[in-house]
Amino acid sequence: MKALEALYEAHKIAFNPFVFETAYTMLELGILEAIHNHKREGASIEELAKETNVSEYGVRVLVEMAEAAEIVEKTENGNYVATKVGYFLLRDEMTRVNLYFTHDICYNGLFYLKDSIVNGKPEGLKTLGDWKTIYEGLSILPGRLKKSWFDFDHFYSDNSFDDALKIIFKDSPSRIYDIGGNTGKWAIASTKHNKDVNVTIFDLPVQIRAAKENIGTMQEIKDRIDFQETDMLDATSEIPAGADVYWMSQFLDCFSEPEIEAILLKIRKNMSPDARVYIMETFIDNQRFPAATYSLVATSLYFTAIANGNSKMYSSSAMKYIVDKAGFECVDEHHLHGDSFHTILELKRK
Repeated sequence: MKALEALYEAHKIAFNPFVFETAYTMLELGILEAIHNHKREGASIEELAKETNVSEYGVRVLVEMAEAAEIVEKTENGNYVATKVGYFLLRDEMTRVNLYFTHDICYNGLFYLKDSIVNGKPEGLKTLGDWKTIYEGLSILPGRLKKSWFDFDHFYSDNSFDDALKIIFKDSPSRIYDIGGNTGKWAIASTKHNKDVNVTIFDLPVQIRAAKENIGTMQEIKDRIDFQETDMLDATSEIPAGADVYWMSQFLDCFSEPEIEAILLKIRKNMSPDARVYIMETFIDNQRFPAATYSLVATSLYFTAIANGNSKMYSSSAMKYIVDKAGFECVDEHHLHGDSFHTILELKRK
């Protein structure tokens, strides 16, 4: 990279929040959609102002920034059209989910990233609520924020369930412990997939309440789902015996390495020798596309500044190291196909 190119890249970093807010505002005001609708002929500032009911001044400053950021480009006749970058901002689900999660959940809190690093706790969480970790407040976040958080969480999990179910049920388990069951989506999917399986969800009280609300009206499955309020970081809490499968989906990335080891030891203490532990994660070293890796590495800073202050998105090698320390052997590593970003580690006791 030449010096002038490097200087330009440095300035893009310096003004990156301006670009981010421009993209968000153009989406929210319908300006980017209006530009896209004009296709190849493009749209003028005057046309966009009229169609979106935004002042010409407002449209102009946004579009000029978007042009500099290569979100839109100017045609020979002076109109504006969307670039491929603009198209993906409009139509790519992963991009939209990431953008709204960043804006609604992370943007204000990331101001406190340096303090979070120095103090070892999520100093940015105070922009959302007065909790020790974000997990205590998820079910009571205001509507828009709650939607953005769960859209983000479910996007990176729901598309993996079909493949994951085939793996988990290959040995026909009769009892699954869903540790960190969140809103109950995995318990619902499991009990609908197999009419004989029983699932127990282990999670914090606030999450258990949310799961009960989601499952309570589903008559065909609700009698096969139990709930156990459990704080996995409480040294006195236990995971009882009785499960064929211990399932953790995007759960362990919410904890530090010592905490993950403690959770695995808690599971190992009472599990039978024949039981299996399955860990499903979006490991940063198992991604097919750079955009996915970039998104996951950025998500680590959400954990640092907002979620809990000490966890991150892990590599598969780091997780396997912790697994080995906790007395488990990784007997298989399942890489899910299609649009999934996930890997499932299958463990047994040593």
